[in-house]
Amino acid sequence: MGELDTKIDAAESALAQVVRESRCLITKMQNERALLEEQVDRTMAYLSPIRRLPSEMLRDIFLWSFEEHPCCAWVLAAIRLVTTQNASADTIRLWLERSGDTVPLDIEIFRQVINPVSDTESSSRRHRRSLSRTPSPPPWSLSFSHNQSLATHYVNVIPHTPLTQAGVTILPPAQTPILLHPHETWIPAPHLSDRPTVNPSRASLHWGHIAIYYLTEQMHRWERFIFRFDKQFSSMGALKSISGDAPLLREFEVSSAEAAFYPEWQWLPNAPSNTTVVLPKLQNVTLQYTPFKWSSPMFRTNLHTLNLRALPTSHLPLDRILYIVANNLELENLTLHFQGVLPAVLPLSPIKLPRLKKFHIGGHTLLSQLIDELSLPALTHLSLDFELRNPIEDTILNLLSISGAPHLTHLSIAYGTASNSASFYYGTGGVTITWTGLFPEMPHLVSLRAGGTPLEPLLAALAPPDEESDQATGWFCPKLQELGMRNCHAHSEGVVKLVQLVEARNPEIGYGTTPQVNGVTATRLTKLEMYDCAILGEDVVQWLENRIAEVICTEPDFDR
Repeated sequence: MGELDTKIDAAESALAQVVRESRCLITKMQNERALLEEQVDRTMAYLSPIRRLPSEMLRDIFLWSFEEHPCCAWVLAAIRLVTTQNASADTIRLWLERSGDTVPLDIEIFRQVINPVSDTESSSRRHRRSLSRTPSPPPWSLSFSHNQSLATHYVNVIPHTPLTQAGVTILPPAQTPILLHPHETWIPAPHLSDRPTVNPSRASLHWGHIAIYYLTEQMHRWERFIFRFDKQFSSMGALKSISGDAPLLREFEVSSAEAAFYPEWQWLPNAPSNTTVVLPKLQNVTLQYTPFKWSSPMFRTNLHTLNLRALPTSHLPLDRILYIVANNLELENLTLHFQGVLPAVLPLSPIKLPRLKKFHIGGHTLLSQLIDELSLPALTHLSLDFELRNPIEDTILNLLSISGAPHLTHLSIAYGTASNSASFYYGTGGVTITWTGLFPEMPHLVSLRAGGTPLEPLLAALAPPDEESDQATGWFCPKLQELGMRNCHAHSEGVVKLVQLVEARNPEIGYGTTPQVNGVTATRLTKLEMYDCAILGEDVVQWLENRIAEVICTEPDFDR
């Protein structure tokens, strides 16, 4: 019996030795094959047709390209893929396969539909538009205002023009400098408007599911993931499959320009609080009109930039919104917009964000209570867009006081596209901004934008003191360079006060200087925006353009 066991052990050892030797031989042959494949690839690259061109000709081609397009170096170094929702999603699979297995991925998908001007538009509206120097900002401006510049160490911004058809642009790997934007039309490529319109098909119905499936398989390589769309589409539910670890991910954004109603997706922003999620490098999160949970681990990664625009159906208690902020004390840029807010369940605790420079907040009036709990000593940009019931200047002054009088340079009040003339309530029992009480605390203000406020008090506060007034007050906001107003209702004296303000701050070159008040000379205005405020007339607009470098004016609707 023992002898038989010994023979069995010897046979098994011999078999194991044969297996080891065979595996070693197979591994050696696989390495040799990989080396040969690499040599073949290098040989094919060496034999590339472009190498047959003389160096002098290549140099001239590059010089000519730079003369016509200064950014051609970034375009020529990029891999460019332009597709539509009706195209095959297998193209994405192809690019992912070509990108290899280790290169970090920089992914951008933009899905936009811009409708042409309706043929039924009234002639009076067309006439008013023709008098406007520049149209009002598009509906995307508020939602995506903090990501207009897409420049990173991988990506460079390229000039663009409006898109006229639905399109999707996908960024392949970020190993080479790339910017694929749906508005690019100036580089040599088939223009989207030249392509025939494709009716909805199975490709459009399932495009999102197929594309997101391939992309999610490579989530471990994501370094930057941006998905933006302006309207709901049939396969948008595919986004809920985005879940798992992303050890390289630095920036994550899923944004919709249209508010919609979603079920509670089980995706990364909705992960339970006790879920272990590997996101060690995540610094930038933007979720706009997409579902998320206040307790998601995604919001506990010490973010530097956070942009949240909640769904209209979302109603969070105020203390839970503050909880999100409290878990990211290194924030430098914070944007919060909640239409539905409930009173706090737990007591609110003061929070200091020592590095926060840009703070944008809007939506429900209860959010003003959140501002009262914040200390922002590094604040430079403040944007408020509330349904206000109380004087907003008290909230602002309290914030500046608690924060130790930071050097605020940019202020926006009810100027976003989410606001309108009803954002502030004026008249009997309404709320009026006391600019003369607010401006003395903002000596460093460079840019001011206001919406839904009476025009005359604002312009009067920025003008120089009257001879009969107390000269000790001096100039308010002497460093102001940009002034924007939207839906600021003007009365009979509105246009007169505007001209007086510009005459005082921007005297005609060679015919006078800005008057000094208490030894302070006001900075000249460089930009003036007026959207739907007053009917100025072409003569006034021309006069303003002669005094101010950039003037943007649109006239109010007569039927408003």
